[in-house]
Amino acid sequence: MLPLISLLFLLDSQASVPGTTEPTQPGTATVTNTSPVMNDVVVEDALRSFKSLTRVEKKARMKEVKQTLKEFKAMKKAGGDVNTNQVLLAILAVLLPPLAVGLHEGELNGKFWLSVLLTLLFWLPGVIYALIVVLG
Repeated sequence: MLPLISLLFLLDSQASVPGTTEPTQPGTATVTNTSPVMNDVVVEDALRSFKSLTRVEKKARMKEVKQTLKEFKAMKKAGGDVNTNQVLLAILAVLLPPLAVGLHEGELNGKFWLSVLLTLLFWLPGVIYALIVVLG
């Protein structure tokens, strides 16, 4: 529940947290930082504001958060996640193939269990399968 509330806060605070501006030419300004700063005070304030909403408003906000989370998962599944460190996952695929597959997939699905089975029965096919999943 707390991650959903944090995501809800991030959605709400992107419009309310001003970015820092620095002039590039006379009369113009460029926004350089628009990411909100997460600290305890900000999170507590977000929780207080969320608790002050009516039941209908809370339900609408939670629906927005779930939709955004669904879009994020679809983007990640489509390969839009650029934060995944492929080199580290490849090294991990050689050392612990099921762990690499599990981290790459983000859940314990059929690919993970197949990797566990191949690794337990024969180490090399488990490593090859993990590398195919992680790099493919």
